[in-house]
Amino acid sequence: MKIFVITGTSGSGKSVAIRALEDAGYDCIDNLPLHLLENLIQGANPNNNSRLAIAIDGRQGTSIQQLPSIISKLKIEHDITVLFLDASTETLVNRFSETRRRHPLSSMTSENSGKSLIEAINLERELLLDLASIGHHIDTSNLSSNTLKAWVIDLLQVNSQGLTLLFESFGYKNGIPQDVDIMFDMRCIPNPYYDKLLRPLTGNDLPVIEYLRSQRLFSDLKIDIFKFLALWVPKYQVDGRSYLTIGIGCTGGQHRSIAMVNELFDLCIHSPSDTFKPLTLLKRHRELDRILSTKS
Repeated sequence: MKIFVITGTSGSGKSVAIRALEDAGYDCIDNLPLHLLENLIQGANPNNNSRLAIAIDGRQGTSIQQLPSIISKLKIEHDITVLFLDASTETLVNRFSETRRRHPLSSMTSENSGKSLIEAINLERELLLDLASIGHHIDTSNLSSNTLKAWVIDLLQVNSQGLTLLFESFGYKNGIPQDVDIMFDMRCIPNPYYDKLLRPLTGNDLPVIEYLRSQRLFSDLKIDIFKFLALWVPKYQVDGRSYLTIGIGCTGGQHRSIAMVNELFDLCIHSPSDTFKPLTLLKRHRELDRILSTKS
């Protein structure tokens, strides 16, 4: 069976992810008690339930820490993808305040000067500390629901066998993504933003691409990053990693980082080296995807 297990902090978008998988034809179960996970999967008829999505969160208490070992056991017989969603504490506080929902772990914290929500968030982070590394980590702090849905749908195409290398552009002014494993800074490259003709464009547009390609710094940095990845990505494969996210940042996430992600993605796709051939390659543009999702 093809199985998605979704976990992460409360308020980070697990319900949005579940709905996206449901729309994609998955049978979905939200807030499944952890002790039922193995029996559910083992008892399911693969002919009737070829695709299953299950959400499990911190409401399980300390038992949630058993999830990595359970997943390892189930992966022997099933195709399992784990998705870990998270967001900054400030974002989570704002989301709970806007919806006026109580945090699921509020009853497990002490009432202390009105800080019970922060306490509950911190408690949940402690419970989930070891789970982010067992699957694909997405920071939803700056994502709209539509963007998160699109990114989840992209993951449906991923081959769970082997390493998935994901390139993500972002803007430092909106914060560093928590899901980035290796990060490179484009702010040393001349900024197309200061050209009035290029300012409204993005790194996907030819005039911006041609401007950046004319900059020696841009070309040198691209080759240096590519050489770094060719050397070190195999080390992560040996370490057993399933996902590796390469963050490429510039000031606004509109020009330089987008262009660099596209160039690196194409270099890896067309590389004659055996390093990248067995990998699943993905790319996404955090700021641009968020803007496009609000317009759609």
